[in-house]
Amino acid sequence: MMLVGEQPGDYEDVAGKPFVGPAGKIMDQALEEAGIDRKQVYVTNAVKHFKWEPRGKRRIHQKPNSREIAACRPWLEAELRLVKPKLLVCLGATAAQTIFGPSFRVTRERGKVMSSKFAPRVLATVHPSSLLRQPDEESRQREYKNFVADLRVAVNAASET
Repeated sequence: MMLVGEQPGDYEDVAGKPFVGPAGKIMDQALEEAGIDRKQVYVTNAVKHFKWEPRGKRRIHQKPNSREIAACRPWLEAELRLVKPKLLVCLGATAAQTIFGPSFRVTRERGKVMSSKFAPRVLATVHPSSLLRQPDEESRQREYKNFVADLRVAVNAASET
């Protein structure tokens, strides 16, 4: 199984590892609940650099544009060729659109098992950082449960290969 996110965040940029910040902690918890051992999956990002703008002493995430996504695509494709995942999980719109094209919508296709030239099975779901941006605790809990449910679909899809 391979998980692909959008781009490194501030914590990831400093650590040099993907998904080690607040979104990574949520992802780790959700993976565990879904029965996925993070040590057994390859975790990466579609865009390899942290795009940000300064806000005081903080570095605030900026969404990568299509040129930046295209510039990083050869690295992602090389990872996919080396890893040869039986199941690819796209975390968020940027990752999913990198695999399926710019018209792909996670809101319409989330939790569905599809295929692509990169992997026999591909599942798109939300990026764990979206859970951090929910407006209230009830929404956060609901969306977290939906995220775990998507990851359980991924577990079932991985076991079918």
